[in-house]
Amino acid sequence: MSTLSTQLNWGASYLVNDVYRRFWRPGWDERHYANAGRVATVVMMIVSAVVTYYISTVEGAWKFLLAIGAGTGLVYLLRWYWWRINAWSEVSAMATALVVSLIAQAAGLSSDDPRSFAWLLLLTTSVTTAVWLGVTFATAPEPTAKLREFYARARPGGPGWRAIAPTADADARIGGGLLVWALGCVVVYLGLFGIGALVLGRYWQGAVAVVLAAVLVAWVVSLTAERAPAESRQVRVV
Repeated sequence: MSTLSTQLNWGASYLVNDVYRRFWRPGWDERHYANAGRVATVVMMIVSAVVTYYISTVEGAWKFLLAIGAGTGLVYLLRWYWWRINAWSEVSAMATALVVSLIAQAAGLSSDDPRSFAWLLLLTTSVTTAVWLGVTFATAPEPTAKLREFYARARPGGPGWRAIAPTADADARIGGGLLVWALGCVVVYLGLFGIGALVLGRYWQGAVAVVLAAVLVAWVVSLTAERAPAESRQVRVV
């Protein structure tokens, strides 16, 4: 029940604050948005119940989520490395992936058959990518002031930010950020399995994993400390 309520509240918050409040009804009072959140929660609960009725296995649920989200991963990653990504890019990607996936499954592409499921993912990803790229170039970018503020805080780096910050490559190269991300993932898994091994009595295995996690944490801290001076500099803009 705690997981269910969390997902419903989380989803309703996204729908109201990121979509409804921003694009459809900006500037209304908080009571209106609170009522919109209640309606969004009920609608999400009904849709979830309908979807759940047609899913008989946990594997089926995961495949359904993969299918309706195919093609959205690229825009979620590129938003960190390309200044041109805007809110409509993400909205169009999510909407297109959902619609195309449902239509393709209704047309006969089944997630139960491996070959059919592969074609389903390829089709959904291709159409979704084409749509969100078109929407990105057809809509206005985010305000320049917001983009500069984001760059100053996140230092994403890479050639995709040269239009906003000419020193993007020098200030924060993509490789360094990806290394920190990869190390962070390894730290999480080492910590989880290490603590689990200690709890289950596999002391040597758990101790080694925890010690390695601590060493990698120190490495991540040193890498981020090296990038800190660049973050404190004022961003030079065109």
